[in-house]
Formats: sequence, structure tokens, C-alpha cells
Amino acid sequence: MKKLKMAIMGAGHIATKMAAAINGLDEIEAYAVASRDLEKAQQFAKEWNFAKSYGSYEEMVEDSEIQLIYIATPHAMHYENAKLCIEHGKNVLIEKAFTANAGQAKELIDLARNKGVFVAEAMWTRYMPGLSMIRDIIAEGRIGQVDSVEADFSVPISHKERLHSPALAGGALLDIGIYTLTFASMFLGDDVVSTRSRCIKYATGVDATDHIELTYRDGRQAFLRTSMVSGSRNEGKINGTKGYIEVSNLNNLEKIQVFDAMGQLQETLVPPQLVNGYEYEVLACKKAIEAGKIECAEMPHAETMVIMEQMDALRNTWGVVYPFEEEKENVWD
Repeated sequence: MKKLKMAIMGAGHIATKMAAAINGLDEIEAYAVASRDLEKAQQFAKEWNFAKSYGSYEEMVEDSEIQLIYIATPHAMHYENAKLCIEHGKNVLIEKAFTANAGQAKELIDLARNKGVFVAEAMWTRYMPGLSMIRDIIAEGRIGQVDSVEADFSVPISHKERLHSPALAGGALLDIGIYTLTFASMFLGDDVVSTRSRCIKYATGVDATDHIELTYRDGRQAFLRTSMVSGSRNEGKINGTKGYIEVSNLNNLEKIQVFDAMGQLQETLVPPQLVNGYEYEVLACKKAIEAGKIECAEMPHAETMVIMEQMDALRNTWGVVYPFEEEKENVWD
């Protein structure tokens, strides 16, 4: 079996999650890690068994052995970091949110297509086996016709500097709200005809708590909430005409419970996990790259764009603009 040589750009908390997944996969080689701080990169490489460490991103992308780079830097840096990789012909898996806004996302996708380079968003929920399990339950008609979706992802994380910093594209939406939008998209599609929303802002001007109501062309609805300042909740519900499905941890689909119309529990399912959940996106990328594709079927470029445009529109309604966006005209184009 030929291993795929994988590198990580950034050596923060999310990078450790991916490193653990890589370490647990026989098909993937923990090849390199880069940080702006060489000592930090060296320590990370030692702890997670990576063969090489680099003190600059520019130096790492020159390494001809690397086959896939996972970008684990803050949202505001995704665009420039991914662009650097793509311009050097490197395949890229970008941690969600893909970029800070849809304009940046389109530019990266266009660049990747022009250069024939693979690029995908690491929205791990879409790669997980739990998603197909839920879709099978729905396809079997066990809850009837799906008519609405509810999702709440709230966790008090506003103390983290990047989350209350406009310069780092902080706020609840791009970090955790994206999961509620994704949950709705996975089970209701993307034909949204009406959006009602409101947000309560943090002192710095980023969104702290968001309430979003989506109405689809066929009349179905999604009711979504996310907050980075209130108590912890992480759950989703798919309502049907004959019952409903409750999902614990809607971002990684940890537990799936099926109920009948009377609210009686019918079945509890626990999706499999090879390592920590991050492995499925890596394996999907490997499969796509080996097949000569430039996107993943599980998370195609078109779907990334839909969610990015959705988040842009929401922020536009709320008046949440990042400093680097104000420097450009037509931010919302």
C-alpha cells in the first residue's frame, strides 16, 4: 500500500486533532509540519511523529515530497495560506470555514481548477459514516417525509482571542454556526427562498449569538441557533411526518436516536470511528487525489460556495464586517 505523505500548516489545537488522526491511519504518512515558530514546529513534530519540521510556510511548500497539506491556521489566514500552497502545486485540505468570505473561496477554487490542484474543505461532518446512516433511515421512510430541521450548537468559547477578534474573522458563525447551516443543508438541501435572522454582537463587533430561520422552496424550514457565550448545547433534530431523529453532537454525529410519532424511542445508533473522526476526510482526500480529481464528492466545491455565500449574506444583514474586507470594494459581491 502506497502511503500519502501529508503535512500540516499551523501547529495549534486543531492541528493536534488532525495529527492524531494521521497517526492512526496506516495509509497516511505523518511527513511534515510548519509553524512561523520553528521551535514550536519541532516540538509538534517530535510529539506527533512527523518526519520534518519547518519554521516557515514558504519553506514547507517547496518540499516536493508533500502530497497533501492540511491548513490548520485561523480563518483569516486560510486564503493566503491556501493560495501559497496551490500556487506551488500542492493539494490542500482547508479547515472550515474554508475562507473568511465567498469572494476568497471562489478565487481559491478558480485558482485550483486552473492549476489542476486538489482542494477541499475539512467540514468533517460531511465525510462521516453517521451521515449515510441518517440518510438511510430517512430513505427507508422510518420518520416519513422530512419537514423541518432544528439545530443548536452553543459553547462558551468567547474567551479565546481569535474568536472575539474581528481581524481574525472571529465570531460564532464561522467557527460553530457553520455546523448548524451544514446540518440544515445535509437534510433539506440548498434551495432556500427566505432567510430571517438576528444576532447579538460581542463587545468587539463580531457575532456572539445567532438565530437563523431558513425557509425552502418546498415549504420546509430550518430553525438554527448558535452562541459562543451561552451554556453548552450541541444537538440536532430532523422532524418527519411519522417521527423524528435526534443527533447528539451535530458536528461529529456522535449518537443517533430514532423516535416514532408518539415520541417513543425506536433505535439508538452509534456511528463507527476509526480514530477521532478527522480520519474520514483524510481518506476521502487520498481517494480523490489518487483518482486524479480536484475535489471530494463528499464536500464538492459547489457546496463550499453555497455555505460561504450563505454566511456572507447573514453577516451582511448583521453588519458584521472584518477589517481586511473593508479594505476592498464590493466585499459582498
